[in-house]
Amino acid sequence: MSKFNKRTTAEQVTDGIDLSGKVAVVTGVNSGIGNETARVLALRGARILGTARTLEKASEACNTFGNAATPVECELEDLSSIRSAIDTVGSSTDRIDILIANAGIMALPKLETVNGLEKQFATNHIGHFLLVTGLLALIKAADSARIVIVSSAAHRQAPAGGIEFDNLDGGKGYSPWRAYGQSKLANVLFANELARQLKDDGVSVNSLHPGVIATNLGRYMNPLIGMAFGLFGFWTMKNVGQGAATSCYLAAHPDVKDVTGRYFSDCREANPLALARSEDLAKQLWDKSEQLVSA
Repeated sequence: MSKFNKRTTAEQVTDGIDLSGKVAVVTGVNSGIGNETARVLALRGARILGTARTLEKASEACNTFGNAATPVECELEDLSSIRSAIDTVGSSTDRIDILIANAGIMALPKLETVNGLEKQFATNHIGHFLLVTGLLALIKAADSARIVIVSSAAHRQAPAGGIEFDNLDGGKGYSPWRAYGQSKLANVLFANELARQLKDDGVSVNSLHPGVIATNLGRYMNPLIGMAFGLFGFWTMKNVGQGAATSCYLAAHPDVKDVTGRYFSDCREANPLALARSEDLAKQLWDKSEQLVSA
């Protein structure tokens, strides 16, 4: 069992690990745990290719990382922006040792759609699906590459059937947390299916719950709910360093070098929702995702 726990920080979990020569792509580096994850991986010697919604935000963050960090504009709700980001990364490196799909949005109070899809599903899952699959050649070119998909324990709030394939636009009913849960369940399913597909390529793929952290991910949250988190969540909430720990653990620690297709929380393997383990649902989601990004 891991010696780390929910109070372990990203710096502590990577203490003594040398990532010199490694190339790490991290999405959402402009703030929150994405920023801390990239900072700590850079601190350990990795070269960062950091994405944000705008080149300006990505540049501001990458300027603080050192190790010749490369900013990449990648708006995850815009498929053309993602394809441009794939090209930018491809022209910047010949391999990717670590890819952390971190960026996301949470609990939009009202239904918003992007390209005919509910916005959280489009951004949190479809955007990363296109980015990760578009970079697979570079990932396979590395020695023992690692892909880390940031999900959430909120995946348990997904609809009863897991993924509402007949309601991906939210037109048949929308709930902020159910939609967020669906997108986070999609993250776990995607990680598991990708792990199965890459099992013979020396690439590990794992998903995780980072914990409850006070970041701008909650910027859409109802103010009353946010206040309740502030008043009663002291004992359960993590700081940003603690929130980035599991991502860094999966990205860099030797203990999980050959672990793949698992779900983690607090730097330990955890049990996701039973539906998250469904190979049939994961394959169905994969096929639908391929259709959506090629449309």
